[in-house]
Amino acid sequence: MLTAESIHLRAQRSGLHIGLGVGADVEKAKRAKEEAEDRGFADITLYDDARKLAEDLLNERIDAAVRGDIDSNRAMGAVRKAFQVPKVLRSAFMQPRDGRMFLLAPVGIDEGWTIAEKVEIARLSVRLMRRLDMEPKVGFMSGGRASDKGRMAEIDRSIETAEAATEIALSEGILARNMQILIEDAARECDVIIAPDGISGNLIFRTLHFLGGAVAMGAPILNIDRVFVDTSRAKASYSDSIALASALVSMS
Repeated sequence: MLTAESIHLRAQRSGLHIGLGVGADVEKAKRAKEEAEDRGFADITLYDDARKLAEDLLNERIDAAVRGDIDSNRAMGAVRKAFQVPKVLRSAFMQPRDGRMFLLAPVGIDEGWTIAEKVEIARLSVRLMRRLDMEPKVGFMSGGRASDKGRMAEIDRSIETAEAATEIALSEGILARNMQILIEDAARECDVIIAPDGISGNLIFRTLHFLGGAVAMGAPILNIDRVFVDTSRAKASYSDSIALASALVSMS
């Protein structure tokens, strides 16, 4: 079973070089660097320039990158420019208290608003989990149960979008289920949870992590060919995100 501890164990065999972004909280970045190096996750270089971090990752001067507390718009903008992608797609590794680890997506507020993008996020999340030796079950969420159709046009669209995305994913051989609005069932039964849209996905992430105490290891960018782990600036430490980046590189 995938856990934070199993990811830490994978990372401890890496011997890699990882870049960590530094924004306002320099001391937190220094502590994360010290902890990650002490635990053998990677050798860490600190970056205060988002463009330089993305370009060094692209040009293989570092093996992976972790955003740290660099401003999100600056960091993601630098990645889009360096890797020439119109939008970054991310999926977050979450482990609720007394629960199992899963990938949650979309977590960027502008991600996952179309059927095509939901399915693409599911495809890329499945590919990511397979790198960790898992054949994941994917749950597509919506804004209501199937029986709620007719209550409101927006709810109908959300339900129909999840149904359509599930059908497409199944046709491609993905182990997909329409979990409707039942997040509690999805958390127990699915390895990848696709929220109705980026806003609700971000709210689920924040509720689980900041209010519920769930482990949030980081959100790898799915649609580039290098490992870049996005993080929340409010995290207490980035060492587990460094471990995740190290483990993903080690398994590639």
